[in-house]
Amino acid sequence: MLRFAKKMPDKCLGCGACEEIVACPAGKPFSEALCFGCGACQLACPGDAVVMLERTKTRDVEIKVNGEKFWVPERVTVKAALELLGYRFSRFPEKGSIFAPCSVGGCYSCAVLVNGALVPSCVTGVTEGMEISTDLSEDYVPKRIVHGWMGHPVGGVGTPWWLKGHRYIEVACFACGCNLRCPQCQNWTTTYCGKDKPLSPSEAARITTYMRNRYRVDRMAISGGESTLNRRWLLSYIKALKELNQDSDARIHVDTNATILTRDYIDDLVDAGMTDIGPDLKGLKVETFMKITGIKEKELAEKYLRTSWDAFRYLVDNYKERLFIGIGIPYNKMLISMDEIVKIGEEIMKIDDSVQVCVLDYRPEFRNVTIPRPSYAEMLDVWKALKDVGLKTVICQTPRGHIGP
Repeated sequence: MLRFAKKMPDKCLGCGACEEIVACPAGKPFSEALCFGCGACQLACPGDAVVMLERTKTRDVEIKVNGEKFWVPERVTVKAALELLGYRFSRFPEKGSIFAPCSVGGCYSCAVLVNGALVPSCVTGVTEGMEISTDLSEDYVPKRIVHGWMGHPVGGVGTPWWLKGHRYIEVACFACGCNLRCPQCQNWTTTYCGKDKPLSPSEAARITTYMRNRYRVDRMAISGGESTLNRRWLLSYIKALKELNQDSDARIHVDTNATILTRDYIDDLVDAGMTDIGPDLKGLKVETFMKITGIKEKELAEKYLRTSWDAFRYLVDNYKERLFIGIGIPYNKMLISMDEIVKIGEEIMKIDDSVQVCVLDYRPEFRNVTIPRPSYAEMLDVWKALKDVGLKTVICQTPRGHIGP
């Protein structure tokens, strides 16, 4: 529990991520005297050049939690202090626990009030006299770090194939923080970003609406990181978008890894105004899922994988006529076999043979830079294999653009 971050210079890539995107509660990474041991810099380091070491306890500080006084070790995060006091945190939303999936301060799912201000408990350090409230009022305004608004000519998994590549087709933004730890994360500067200013749902919706008008498109997408982590924020954001874009042409598109996308969450998203969704299915076997996502706890990996497949089935069974549904699956021969790709295709066939399936070519990124990017020929073989299974709409991402449908 008591620890500090240390950089190993021989492995450092000099990328500056630890200073530019990491929300260091000490304000300066790699000072043993100042470090709160949150571990965000370790998670964000593409060179795997940060280790967390045990520290000796120095002194305690007095804090208040929900009006009651406690003594906790100094130089720990609010989350760590609450855990020491018996509060439960989880990486899957559960009743009776505080959901803390990203550990870098991007998603604000673990937010608490500290001296009256909403802050992420995972990257906020305790200080003498701090007053913490874990009880957020019913009308509190959620926050989340969202950035990277852009016009997009291709879109994502939940973008209809017939629109892709025809100039700008949607505007997209990216929600920071993720519950997965994919070694080859292709958007890792968003996944591990905790330093940008958090936004309320209405603030983010106004920016998205402005960008929609600027690019003269109908589609508004949110991806990540993982867009679904902060449930209250996302539902409020979609409702705000719906209010600002009341024309019948407006489309609200959510791309997601679907690992926490429970049935009631899907119902709430549809009620809020979501019109398009692109869940990713990162494998069929839990061993493959763990290799791709970097999740080391098998029980958690099984829950994530089971939830994502159940979300797909539920979407098709209940919302096929109301939503556009696209399914993403990964391919790189170093991560998943062709045999498993075919079996994934067969399982998708059992659920819906007409659903759009988008195969993403997983490339060397972040910490997994030694894997080769799948060639055009490899992706063509994947496309043929899935078409042979009987799937009607298959598109494959390649270095030359998309194959298919």
